[in-house]
Amino acid sequence: MIRPRPWLPTPLLSILLLVVWLLLVRSLAFGHILLGTLLAVTIPLATSRFWDAQPHVARPWLLLRFVLRVLGDIIIANLEVAWLIINPWRRLRPHFVEYPLMLEDRFTVTLLANTISLTPGTVSANLRMDGKTLLIHALNVQDEEALIAHIRERYEQPLKEIYECSTSR
Repeated sequence: MIRPRPWLPTPLLSILLLVVWLLLVRSLAFGHILLGTLLAVTIPLATSRFWDAQPHVARPWLLLRFVLRVLGDIIIANLEVAWLIINPWRRLRPHFVEYPLMLEDRFTVTLLANTISLTPGTVSANLRMDGKTLLIHALNVQDEEALIAHIRERYEQPLKEIYECSTSR
């Protein structure tokens, strides 16, 4: 049985598109509202077949806690990188680290890679073809195993709890 496509596949995206359109045209005239609404409905409908299925967030409070943790880590990492830069007598130890992934879903692996790249001092460089290893470059690595444990505890495990525990594999 073929399920019909909803006429509004992503209501939040449609609202965002309408608001952005009205901000761009800087007008609340009826014609602009009508055209913005038309665009806000047709763009998601026309492009929805290209999107991956969005995962279900079983525990939104954990997601909120994760976002706050990442924001705090970004601030702390900015300060640490600034300290490394203004202290030229300190010897940096840049290093590539092979990070073994526990995550299986493409969406959560992408979130982890983006989280790592958002945190100053680290960047996700490559996802291996088998999808089981992420190559990370870190600006200053004292202990490779400690970096892996830190990423696993602070980012990967919470993402697994938020997204992958609700999917059946």
